[in-house]
Amino acid sequence: MSEIHYEMWEPVIGLEIHAQLNTKTKLFGRTLNRFGDEPNINIDEVDTGQPGALPVLNKEAVKKAVQLGLALNAQVARFSTFDRKSYFYPDSPRNFQITQFYNPIIVGGTVICDVDGQTKHFAIDRAHLEDDSGMLKHFTSFAGVDFNRAGVPLIEIVSKPMMHGPKDAVAYATSLRAILQYLDVANCNMEEGGMRMDVNVSVRPRGDKTLRPKVEIKNMNSFHNMELAIEAEIRRQIQAYSLHPHMGFVEAIQPGTYRFDLNAKKTILMRQKQAALDYRYFHEPDLVPVVLSEATIDEIRKTLPELPHQRYLRYVSELKIAPDSAAILINDKYTSDFFEEALPIAGNPSSLCNWLIVEFAGRLKEKAISLKDSGLQSAHIGNLVKMIETKVITGKIAKLVADEMVASPGKDSTLIVKENPNYLPEQDSAVIEPIVDRILAENPQSIADYKQGRTKALAFLVGQVMKETKGKASPDVVNALIMKKI
Repeated sequence: MSEIHYEMWEPVIGLEIHAQLNTKTKLFGRTLNRFGDEPNINIDEVDTGQPGALPVLNKEAVKKAVQLGLALNAQVARFSTFDRKSYFYPDSPRNFQITQFYNPIIVGGTVICDVDGQTKHFAIDRAHLEDDSGMLKHFTSFAGVDFNRAGVPLIEIVSKPMMHGPKDAVAYATSLRAILQYLDVANCNMEEGGMRMDVNVSVRPRGDKTLRPKVEIKNMNSFHNMELAIEAEIRRQIQAYSLHPHMGFVEAIQPGTYRFDLNAKKTILMRQKQAALDYRYFHEPDLVPVVLSEATIDEIRKTLPELPHQRYLRYVSELKIAPDSAAILINDKYTSDFFEEALPIAGNPSSLCNWLIVEFAGRLKEKAISLKDSGLQSAHIGNLVKMIETKVITGKIAKLVADEMVASPGKDSTLIVKENPNYLPEQDSAVIEPIVDRILAENPQSIADYKQGRTKALAFLVGQVMKETKGKASPDVVNALIMKKI
């Protein structure tokens, strides 16, 4: 609508991210924390809320929460408690969730990430431990409940409302996922529900510092879909305020819980927003407080690995990788670790990075598989880049070798080249020289341009020879012959 001026409005966005901790057992019981098993086999009296069943806190979950707090430079509470959050739903076996409302284990903290080349600091409000619910499964004529997930430990990270666009939210969530993965406290497999995002969105006129009514978009499990949902909700709210300038804020924007319809590209109201009073929070009587000593926290601090932003700064400053490429590389722990393993072999950080995040990433995307699931080995890709750097093969031939590596992921690039003589560059000047002569004869203007100082003309001539030889000619031999003749 032409009458609506979107640039006059500022979005205000906050995220609530739930990540399943990768402990062996559940938060308050001894059954397995494992995805993909047959329904209702990893359950006991605690998971299903049987009368008299008492929760016992998982010590490893507490350790993982402390690790996250330290990585976020947050205040790790020396004293934290659990509370009951009452709600009634078929997948909640006790009709209440055990969470940390009054005294969370993590207070404050910061996520540092780069958005369009600009480093931003996003503030955390709090993070707390709680247990997951079961899963409703809908069939043709009935619905069932799988309680395998009931009791799985969650860490809920609540940001402050300080993001001002969809790209901010995606960068924040991507960076937080990377931190969780680098710490090895959560797998964050979004397809399995290992990381879910609730997004709170409001808008206000630019320059206004007050907060207007917000809506919550529930259970986003894709960064791409989250970006689309935020964009759609921002436009919806701006239109509502712009078309009804005299209407009260709450009447224009009805606070509530929404879902995102991907096909319609719009948010849809599910239910009115509940307030804290509706959940009737009170202290969990069956669990004692969590009391941590400074010595315990210091011991856990010693276990922290190199974190994503630290690695990003090292890649940019020491390895001279382009900032955009470094940001892509560090946001997936497996890819970044793969890069680290291949680098001593490859030698050239920028070239290796490009092969990982562009060349191989593109080929794997076509096959709809990840690097982790591809079977490719870091040494094999390191050898491929090394062969390019040492001029054993040309870049064009390397792309053919990469195709074969993806088709046969256990096969080393050096073996692929060894088995195919056509992949070795043509070094014989007697074979290349006639082609050079013909290209020079056909392009006198390029020769004249080069002699006048236009260096791109030489690259054009080399490219024409490489095209004629289908990428097989040695670039060094081609360059030497052209320079000799002109």
